[in-house]
Amino acid sequence: MIRDLAEKSRSWRGYDESRAVTKEELCELVECARRCPAAANKQPLKYLLAWEKEKVDQIFALTGWAGSLPDMTLPHPGKHPTAFIVICHETNWAPEGPIFQIDVGIVAQTMLLAATEMGLGGIMIGNFRREQLCEQFDLPDHIVPKLVIALGKPDETVVLTEVTDENDTKYYRDENDVHYVPKRKLEDIIL
Repeated sequence: MIRDLAEKSRSWRGYDESRAVTKEELCELVECARRCPAAANKQPLKYLLAWEKEKVDQIFALTGWAGSLPDMTLPHPGKHPTAFIVICHETNWAPEGPIFQIDVGIVAQTMLLAATEMGLGGIMIGNFRREQLCEQFDLPDHIVPKLVIALGKPDETVVLTEVTDENDTKYYRDENDVHYVPKRKLEDIIL
């Protein structure tokens, strides 16, 4: 079952805008995240939730998408996410450090797997304007955004393929807008 969820949990860059994500669904994802292991059990992460269109649009405007496809605008118009979760570090609870960045990855993946189980999908976005996000949402200095997760009902085709050239893992799209994601072969990654 976990393998199926991992297979279905892609980095989605196109969503069905008619399917809203609710506050309750976002809270359920954070509930899954808060149960995750945490470095030294410090638990310094907090979450900014956006499900209302105005907030979603504000966060969307501060994000960068599909850096490997610079000639393409993704998500396409009409295919934007309908919710966001911004994972933040509360520095007055625990000082920032590389160990806590691991916590960010753990909770992000856990939330994306839970979203997949709910029939939703998402993408982790590290390319966002932190200072502007802090200003836009009046975040205090001790709350530091670390990662943005876009969420919604996936509305695109993503196909996993095997890497043919060991050094080329760049994703691409074909003329039908199918998104291909090359993955390294199992025998190439086991030492």
